[in-house]
Amino acid sequence: MDVLLAVSTYISKMVSTPSAIKVLLLDSHTTPFVSLATTQSELLAQQVYLTDRIDNAKRDRMPHLKCVCFLGTSEESLAAITTELEEPKYGEYYLYFSNVLTKRTIERLAEADSYEVVHEVQEFFADYAPILPALFSLNHVPSTTQPLYGSSSSSWNQEALTRSAQGLMAILLSLKKKPIIRYEKMSAMARKLGSEVQHLMKSNEALFDFRPTQVPPLLLIIDRLNDPVTPLLTQWTYQAMVHELLGIINGRVDLSSVPDIRPELKEITLLPQSDPFFATHLNDNFGDLGASVQNFVKDYQSKTQSQSSIETIADMKRFIEEFPEFRKLSGNVSKHVALVGELSRLVGRDKLLDASEVEQGLAGSGGGHANDLKAVQTLIAANDIPPLNKLRLAILYALRYQKNSSNAITSVTNSLLQNGVSEQEAKLVNIVLNVAGADQRQDDLFSNENIFSRGKSALKGLKGVENVYTQHSPHLMDTLELLLKGRLREASYPFLDPATASTGLGGAGAGTQGLGQRPQDVIIFMVGGTTYEEARAITRLNQELASQAGGSATRVLLGGTCVHNSSSFLHQLSSAPFPPSYTMPPPETASNPTTSAERPALAVQLGNINVSVGGAAGTGVYRTASTGEGISLQADGIRDGVKDLWGKMRQGVERLG
Repeated sequence: MDVLLAVSTYISKMVSTPSAIKVLLLDSHTTPFVSLATTQSELLAQQVYLTDRIDNAKRDRMPHLKCVCFLGTSEESLAAITTELEEPKYGEYYLYFSNVLTKRTIERLAEADSYEVVHEVQEFFADYAPILPALFSLNHVPSTTQPLYGSSSSSWNQEALTRSAQGLMAILLSLKKKPIIRYEKMSAMARKLGSEVQHLMKSNEALFDFRPTQVPPLLLIIDRLNDPVTPLLTQWTYQAMVHELLGIINGRVDLSSVPDIRPELKEITLLPQSDPFFATHLNDNFGDLGASVQNFVKDYQSKTQSQSSIETIADMKRFIEEFPEFRKLSGNVSKHVALVGELSRLVGRDKLLDASEVEQGLAGSGGGHANDLKAVQTLIAANDIPPLNKLRLAILYALRYQKNSSNAITSVTNSLLQNGVSEQEAKLVNIVLNVAGADQRQDDLFSNENIFSRGKSALKGLKGVENVYTQHSPHLMDTLELLLKGRLREASYPFLDPATASTGLGGAGAGTQGLGQRPQDVIIFMVGGTTYEEARAITRLNQELASQAGGSATRVLLGGTCVHNSSSFLHQLSSAPFPPSYTMPPPETASNPTTSAERPALAVQLGNINVSVGGAAGTGVYRTASTGEGISLQADGIRDGVKDLWGKMRQGVERLG
């Protein structure tokens, strides 16, 4: 399941015919897909003389050339190609579209081809951005003009839904997969997208006529809002760090604002398929990266010295043969030295080490409410911490301690306003709590709701931690761990088609059969965007699975509506057309009373049933909005640890007596 290979194969097939000098025409939709999957050298090898945009009205008429067009299926692209065919600039046209064409669209193309210059029309399903072999994006970075959400955080913008469903169908067709679909139960958007994809699969059944496998592939659709923490954290691995601090857009990084940057380095490409150093070190942490760049420079210097001694004809011949590669190496060295130097400057300027340590504590096991609050307030008050980083700290604190009766979310928000954060930005604290707070999330993100999850969190902190700045593990990996063990419960991640549940494929749960049949191919799609931190975790998981099981290993592919950094994630929420009530603090719930008198003496949570003794709501049995599994125990003033938990339970029973 290599999406880079899938798209590059499509492109090679496109430009291999006809075998003559040709022009490649793209649109705004397909240009980034092609740039990520192939290089100019590879196109030249296939006799592509010129690459241009179909919306460029200044193109010259060259009837002696053939033209290969690779276009999206939007109305804008179809209008551009029909206009082109009505007054053709080239002798022959070979049309390729990135998704399924309707019968009416084909008739429209035929009507426009009055000069009969079209020799071929095909559908090549490269309708997504292949960023890494196991990572793809639909390149939908939401804005006010292209929102992801509808009128609430649980509804789609219709155009975004259509684009996401078409992109997912293209992924499935390009990889030749006909999966069963599961989704996050509390995400209405995940369910809606799954239904749309299933409808497209049934409507295009002939296209999905692939050879069946013993265990069908699995498409798991999850929601970014179930884990708002991961995109808010400072990153410390090369690719993720560049994206967080500088931004990677379709494999390009803008360095024009870097002090004293050389003109040729103001915009650089950063693609693993064309940059061996980046391919090798994109997941290295920042400490190891410095040593790797130093060795890279030393290797370049040694080659420079060997090129300086040209004394014979043989030396001259060798120099000419190696010169192109030498120039490429020189450019690569300059690029990575400049990039790592700028990352180092930003780390020092913005005090990222200090901020990241607090972030990791809030996202992980935590240092206790009092300590965490003090650390957050200290950094918010610091003059050398950028406003965005202060905002991220405040949101992480609010998410972590939303259900803590002594939280100081209002005080922290007010502190933001007093220390350089605008009122509009500070409202994001409440927006995040309203769309991704404890009552909206499906899972126990901070592992602090009950004794069992707290124990798991403590054990998790003892293994696989490289350093304090990279100890966070995305929540996605917990979900995948359960899936691969056959323990991902159907109650939390139901099958879209209930008939598939009886097979027990891809998971287990009460009433399902076949506990442990896990799919060989898993495609995870994250509504609302994924991150490079999650992509790195998937890459490492795939390597681990391959080393354990060889050719029969489970393969995991990750994708999302876009690939976020913290800025784009927050912009996605701030630009959404949510009602004004989302900027207000979320209402208190029965599970989060404000005073000890209002809290129940004892509460036992069984699934979505709450048994409460005492408190403002009174003694009784209540149905809650929670969909958590198992039994959780809550009592007045619970602190981490088994001893205190049982002590409070005993006090509650005594008071009841």
